[in-house]
Amino acid sequence: MTRQIETLDDVAEGAAWLALREPRFAHVLEHTGPWPLRRSPDGFEALLDAIIGQQVSTAAARAIAAKMQAAGLWSALQIAGADEDALRAAGLSRPKARYALALVEARIDWNALRTRPDAEVHATLVALPGIGPWTAQIYTMFALGRPDVLAAGDLALQEATRHLFDLPARPSDRELRVLAEAWSPWRAVAARGLWAYYRHIKTKDGLR
Repeated sequence: MTRQIETLDDVAEGAAWLALREPRFAHVLEHTGPWPLRRSPDGFEALLDAIIGQQVSTAAARAIAAKMQAAGLWSALQIAGADEDALRAAGLSRPKARYALALVEARIDWNALRTRPDAEVHATLVALPGIGPWTAQIYTMFALGRPDVLAAGDLALQEATRHLFDLPARPSDRELRVLAEAWSPWRAVAARGLWAYYRHIKTKDGLR
């Protein structure tokens, strides 16, 4: 079974490794302090939460998740007994309501997924309706705690990388993946640092 990020000590170990090999990450740590753990329980609810978070702000995603939980539409069993209209009334868009229902029907073996290699986890998840690379990577990083996964298509990560590495333009998904090869085997920790740095430059220095 692959190593997992389980504690803040694991994050700190990865951050120290990154700071030694790339001084810019040491710069990030100076400004942000220790990076967050950002772990969540794995399973149906974690992937549903990732679906809810697609293309909306963090605040909006939290509000929708809270509304669904209040409506008793959060577990696989609860959603299996609902229809698309009920899910839309609880805050989901029509496409996301369909994705939630498809997720129930897929009957993923969540326990088996915990021990599969990153590539197999990714392939299993992106085969589901509405699950693209970003959602699969977010689940793998935060629900499974895999240390070497990077959501390279994330705009905040791209913008933080542009700022930190003084790039002329925001890197593409492919360009960020190439740059991040040097951060292996701690790319998921690097992502935590870049997200923390994005918040820092957005609230303190402003984005250019």
